[in-house]
Amino acid sequence: MPDTNSQPSSRPQSAHSVHSAPRNANDETTPLLPANNNHNVEAQDGVEHADQSTSESRSPAVARLLNLFQPQSKSTTRWPSLLALLLLCIVAVLIMVLGFLAPSKVQEYAIEAATFEPTSLSIQSFTTTGVTARIQGDFSMRAENVKDKSVRRFGRFGTWIARKVETGQSSVQVTLPDYKDALLGTAEIPSIVADIRNGHTTHIDFLTELSPGNTDAIRRLAKDFIDGKLQELRVSAEASVPVKSGLVNLGRQTVSRAMAFGNDKIPSLPEYKIHKLNFREVELPDLQRAMVADVAVELGNDYPLDFTIPPLGFAILVDNCRPSQPLIQLADATTPSLSVRPKENLNVSVSGFVRRLPQAFTQACPGSHESPLDVLLGGYIHGNDTTVYVRGSDSPSLDTPRWITDLISDVTVPIPFPGHTFGHLIRNFTMADVHFGLPDPFAEPNSPDAQPRISAVIKALVALPEEMNFNISVGRVRANADVFYHGAKLGYLDLSKWQKANSTRIASAEDEGPLLAVQSAIEKAPLTVTDDDVFTDVLNALLFGGKGVELGIKAEVDVEMETALGQLAVRKIPAEGKVPVKPIKRGGIGSFTPRIGNLQILDTSKTSLTLTAMVNFTNPTEYSATVPFVDINILTNGTLLGHATAKDVTVVPGVNTNILVTAIWDPRTMGGEEGHRVGVEFLSQYISGFNTTLSLRTHEGTIPAQPSLGRALSKFGVDLPTPNLRGGDGKDDKHFIQDATMHLITRTANFVLLSPLKTSTIYVTYINATAFHHENAVGHIVYDLPFAVPPGSSTSPRLPVDFGSVGYDEVKGALGGTLKMAAKATVGVRLGKWEERIWYEGAGIGANIRL
Repeated sequence: MPDTNSQPSSRPQSAHSVHSAPRNANDETTPLLPANNNHNVEAQDGVEHADQSTSESRSPAVARLLNLFQPQSKSTTRWPSLLALLLLCIVAVLIMVLGFLAPSKVQEYAIEAATFEPTSLSIQSFTTTGVTARIQGDFSMRAENVKDKSVRRFGRFGTWIARKVETGQSSVQVTLPDYKDALLGTAEIPSIVADIRNGHTTHIDFLTELSPGNTDAIRRLAKDFIDGKLQELRVSAEASVPVKSGLVNLGRQTVSRAMAFGNDKIPSLPEYKIHKLNFREVELPDLQRAMVADVAVELGNDYPLDFTIPPLGFAILVDNCRPSQPLIQLADATTPSLSVRPKENLNVSVSGFVRRLPQAFTQACPGSHESPLDVLLGGYIHGNDTTVYVRGSDSPSLDTPRWITDLISDVTVPIPFPGHTFGHLIRNFTMADVHFGLPDPFAEPNSPDAQPRISAVIKALVALPEEMNFNISVGRVRANADVFYHGAKLGYLDLSKWQKANSTRIASAEDEGPLLAVQSAIEKAPLTVTDDDVFTDVLNALLFGGKGVELGIKAEVDVEMETALGQLAVRKIPAEGKVPVKPIKRGGIGSFTPRIGNLQILDTSKTSLTLTAMVNFTNPTEYSATVPFVDINILTNGTLLGHATAKDVTVVPGVNTNILVTAIWDPRTMGGEEGHRVGVEFLSQYISGFNTTLSLRTHEGTIPAQPSLGRALSKFGVDLPTPNLRGGDGKDDKHFIQDATMHLITRTANFVLLSPLKTSTIYVTYINATAFHHENAVGHIVYDLPFAVPPGSSTSPRLPVDFGSVGYDEVKGALGGTLKMAAKATVGVRLGKWEERIWYEGAGIGANIRL
C-alpha cells in the first residue's frame, strides 16, 4: 500500500475539495476513516459527476462535509462513519431551513402561540413623570393556538432547540392611529428571560416605568369613551428589542404590532353602589355655614390591580337649563388616599362641600317655572335616576403629581345617581277649621274666582330623610291637590299661591327619622269640581247618610325652607292625606227651620211680587261658608213658583239671624197656567192656615260662575214647612181674620184683619163669603167694592150680610155673646199692580153678635 504521507497529491483540487497541507497522522485533522488518497479523490470525482444535479442544489457547507467524510470504497464502510454522516446532514438541513425559511414562520408562531396571563399589576410609586409599576404574570407558548400546521411544527421544533430567549432593556411606544398617531404613553421594559418551549410556563416579575403621552389626545379619547362614541379602539405599539438565545446574540429586533379592540372588548366604567349618603352642616373659618355631603361608595374591581391612589380633588357639576349651556358647578369633593387590591372591590368615602348655591342653579329657567334645582331634586325624590357630573380639579395634597391633575382636569364623567323614594315623606296631611265659600258670581266662568273656595288650616307631619342631619325651618308652602271620594276623583284644590307656614321639630320613634310638624293657614283656595256625579254622592252622604265622609287628597307640595345655604325650595313632594268632612248634625237638614220677618214688597207687576224679608235659620252643619251670591228656586209639589236670592251672606254653624233675602213670586211666568193654578192653590191654603210645604232647589244659575255645582245640588231639594210670615213659631199665631162682629139691625158685619206686611197695603177687591155654624149656613156676603188692609191689624168696613131664616135665628140666639163660626170665601186681593183671586177657609172664628 503506498505511503500516503510521502508527498502531496498531484490531482487538481475540486472547487469543493479541501486543500490540506502535509499533516501528522496523529493530527486532529486526520480523517477518521483511513484510506488511499488518490483512490479517494477519484471516487469523489465519480460521485460528483454522477450526481452533478444534486451537488448543484447543495450548499457549499454541505458539499464540503460530504467530501470530507466520503469513504474510499463501499466495502470498507463502517457504521460509526454513517451515523456521523447522517448527523451532519441533519444539522446541515436545520441550518438551511432555520436560516432561510424559519424567520417568517417563527415570527408567525411566536405571535399566535405566545400567551401572557397577568396575575398582578401594582403601582409601586407615582413619580413626577409617570408611575413605577410592577407587573407579574405567567408567560408560556401554546402551540395549540396556532392554526397553520406547518407553522405550528416549525415553531415547536425551533423553540425546542432554542429553549430560552432573553430580551434586553427596551422602550415601548403606544400610539393612537385614529388620533393622528398621538402618543398614548411609553413603557420602559427591563431585560426578561423566558422559556419558549411549548407548554413551559415562565413566571415573570419586573418593574417598568410608565409615562403618559399626549395629554390632549388622552382627554379626547376619554371624552369619546364617556360619550359612547368609541365603537373601536385602535392602538399601535412599537419597540426596538435586543434579543439573545443562549450564547447567540440575534441583534436588536424592531417589533411593531397594531391592535383593534371592539366595543365589547373595551373595559367599561366600574359598577358602583352607594351605601350611605349624609348631609350635614359645618362652620367655615369665616363663621359662615356650609353644607357637606358624605358619600360612601363601593366600586367594583375585576382587574389584578394593586396600587395606592393619591388624594384627589373633583368638581361636582349638574345640568343647566339647556344642554347647550355650560354645566353648573355645585360642590367641591375630595377623596383620601385609597388602596386598591387585586380583584377586590374598592370602598371610597367622598366628602363634597357646598358653600353656596349658584344663582343659575336656583333661578327659574327661561320660559319655565322650574329651576335646575327643581329638576334635580324633583327627579331624585320621585325615585328617578338623575345625573351628576364629576370633573377633575386640583388635588388637596401637594404629594399628588401634577400630571395626574392635568390629565383629569378636563375629563368630565357623567355619574347616574339613583333616585330615592322616601315613601310617605309627608304624613298625616289633614285640614282643620274648614271654611267653605261659594264662587264670585261675577267671575269669568272656569276662572279661579268662579270656583268654590276653602279656607282651612293645613297640618302635615314631614318625615325627614335620615340623610338630612341639618336644621330646617319651613317658611312657606303651596300645593296642587287632587280630591277623591271612594277612589273617584271629585276635583282638585288649587293651593298654587304661597302660604305662610311654620314648623317645629318633634321627637320620633327610634326606628324613624326626624319629624317636622308643619302648619299653614290657607285662605280662599279654589276647589274645582270635575265630576258632578261624585259631588252628588258626597252631598247625598252628608245630607242623608247621617255620617261624615272622608275625602282623600293626593298632592304635590312645594316647600320653601331656610337652610345653611340660604333659602331653598323643594318642589313637588308627593303627599297623601285624608280630610274628614263632618256630617250634618243637630237634627239634620230638618233643623234648618227658617223664620221670616220684616216682610216688605219692593215691586209688583201683573203676575209677580218682588219682596224682601229678614230670615233667621239654623245651620245644622259644623262648617261655615261665605256666599257672595246665590239664587234658589222656590217650588211646591214640583211646580216652580218663584225664586229667592241672597248676596254677601256669611253662614256660621248654629243660629244665623237677619239674613236679607229677596224673593220673586211669579207662578204664571215660571210655571205657565199650571204654575198659576198651583200658586193660587198654595196661597189659598197658606192663608187658610193649612199645613203647606215649600221646596228650595238649586239650578244652573244658582251660582252663575259654577253651573255644574248648581246642577249637582239640584238633586237635593230641601222641603221645608212654609214659614210664618210674621216670624212666630206658628203655635199661637192668629189667622188672617182675627175677629168678626155681626150687627143684626143693619144686617152687616165687619172684620178685624191682620196683614203680614209691615210697609205695604193690601186691597181686598172682591168678597164672596159664606159663614157656617154647625154646618148650617148663617149668612152670605157678596161685596165688590175695594177696601184697604193696611200693615198690622185693621178693621174692615161694614159688609152687607144676607141672613137666611135659619141663620138669622141662630145669630139672634147668640145676641150679646159670641158665636163660633166657620167661613168659606173667594177673595180678590190686589197689591200694587198684582191682583189675584184666592179662596179662604177658616174655622173657629169667634163672631161677636150685636144689635
